[in-house]
Amino acid sequence: MPKRFTSSLRSAFTAAVTAGGLLLSACAQADTPPAYVIEQYGEPPATIQSPLGDAVRDAVEIAFVDSMNNSFWGEDQASALTVSTASGDARVAWLISDLMRFVRGPELNDELTAAASELLGKELSPINGWGVVTDHLIAWDIPEPPNYLDTKRAIFTTVVPAWERLFVEGDIDSRHVSWGGVLIDDRPFDRTDDPCNCIPAADNPDVIAAADADWLNEDDVVFGVQVNGEYRAYPRQIMEVREVVNDTLGGRDLGIPYCTLCGAAQAYFTDGMPAGVQRPVLRTSGLLIRSNKVMYDINTFTVFVTFKGTAVAGPLADKGIVLEQASVITTDWATWRAAHPETTVLTERHALGRNPDFRNGRDANGPIFPVGDVDPRLPVHEDVIGVTTASGPAVAFPRATALVAL
Repeated sequence: MPKRFTSSLRSAFTAAVTAGGLLLSACAQADTPPAYVIEQYGEPPATIQSPLGDAVRDAVEIAFVDSMNNSFWGEDQASALTVSTASGDARVAWLISDLMRFVRGPELNDELTAAASELLGKELSPINGWGVVTDHLIAWDIPEPPNYLDTKRAIFTTVVPAWERLFVEGDIDSRHVSWGGVLIDDRPFDRTDDPCNCIPAADNPDVIAAADADWLNEDDVVFGVQVNGEYRAYPRQIMEVREVVNDTLGGRDLGIPYCTLCGAAQAYFTDGMPAGVQRPVLRTSGLLIRSNKVMYDINTFTVFVTFKGTAVAGPLADKGIVLEQASVITTDWATWRAAHPETTVLTERHALGRNPDFRNGRDANGPIFPVGDVDPRLPVHEDVIGVTTASGPAVAFPRATALVAL
């Protein structure tokens, strides 16, 4: 891309360079990362504490917001990127990361990777440039730039306008929110068969008796749930396609999310809400946080933590809603059916004709989405059995070790 300056941006570049020099005294080194982070990623850059200068703010608008609004990258945008980079403010690399997620052309990808490399003080590979840049930002815990949420919202909503209601203040680290490559499921409740360019949740799915489930193999993985003496199996090959099921079992309403990327299923009771609060209907937003799905309620656009059922952003977060968790047993179909012959199971049609292929081999060599630093005590994709103790702390048991102990 051209690097020539328009007359309107030439003075901005000079101002940014000057501001960058003046702000050096306002730089601070972040808390020292763990040794394993430094070993993998190197020493983090110093970060600036001061607000963005006027020149950099204007450049950010042109390079990151206008380019998305107009689906265009030209001389003005390239010049504005140079102004942003000349600031020496590592925080701006978060905006580069956000823009890179939606970039398809290799030339622009290389240009953005080079800009991020300069800001972070490390030569980064343009191969999977977005993932490489973002991994470093997460691992080093680089602070977000001023007004980051508003700018990020402006970037992302050019792709999916419905995300506007999800990018709000809350107990959520917006730096770690990225696009999962699919669009939002914003279909109304109980419209399971309505087509969508999304991961389509199943509402009130059809079920059959165990004896009629001849489409399931004995060793197919299922997620078993029991409520008030009623049992139901949710086959993994369905959950991989749907990722969320809103169901009723044993007289209770349930929301059952599954994240294919991290291989975990949960079940939450979605009834018994406080007065004036409608039953949450869970959906997949198309967004991720460190390779885990961002789940939301279609009625209020409240974001929930998939693993905890805690509302963290939106109207139900303001009310302090935490969904009560039901137990989920992960086992194979033969074992579940033998233990609970009265069980029902979802019908094959909800799998939409797809064959089971756990994680689809997409991330067999590690997560395909950025996760940043990973505690090296276990491999990143080691299956674990998670337990929340009565006193509060959570404990993870490597699945293979736990099975040997049994």
